[in-house]
Amino acid sequence: MLEVVAGRDTEQAVALWESLPEPQRQRIEAAAMDMGADFAAATRQAASQAQIVHDKFHVSKLLNEAVDKVRKEEHRRLLEKDDESLKDTRFLWLQGAAVTGERAPRFEELCARDLKTARAWAHKEIFVEFWAQPDTASGLDFFRRWFRTVRRSKLEPLKKVTLTFKEHLLGLLNYFVHPITNALTEGFNSRIQAIKADACGFRRFANYRTRILFFCGKLELSVHFPSAQTHTIS
Repeated sequence: MLEVVAGRDTEQAVALWESLPEPQRQRIEAAAMDMGADFAAATRQAASQAQIVHDKFHVSKLLNEAVDKVRKEEHRRLLEKDDESLKDTRFLWLQGAAVTGERAPRFEELCARDLKTARAWAHKEIFVEFWAQPDTASGLDFFRRWFRTVRRSKLEPLKKVTLTFKEHLLGLLNYFVHPITNALTEGFNSRIQAIKADACGFRRFANYRTRILFFCGKLELSVHFPSAQTHTIS
């Protein structure tokens, strides 16, 4: 944990970059981030040599949100026919193949049906293979095939996500040169949210920042006492 800033706009992101000493900043080869325009703009301004790598966990989040939009719309349509098959299944589709126990047969049954949600989930799961491609050329070939397949579907939320991915394709392909993610910072974020919840919020950002740096900054808190004066005897 190096620094905390108040906002997420370009100006605040640049300030975060500039908290690093200039020589250290200029040695950075790549930076992992989501697809927000402000973070990318700040990186190009403050560390122009750094390649932008779009974090695969944020990519997964976008795909999960698209699948859930398909589920909600299909659930409404099925309820008109008194079919509650998709009721309370949001977390089933989030867990997917990891579903175990008594819920596993229900998930398998849903996947076996001709549901839009099941098809959307399958497209999302296939994209996981993108990250396992051996190099940039293979990643590009995989993306193009996956993109064409999804674009031919009638799953509008997922089709919208494919266009977002296409717009940020370079940042996705940069992963094969710099295989980095935001996993560590996501761990920090979970702890920061816990700090906020424990305090029931903060009236001033300065107090919030101090608390975050205190608990996440790996501060050395042990007390150092001056050495006792020693005497030599001649």
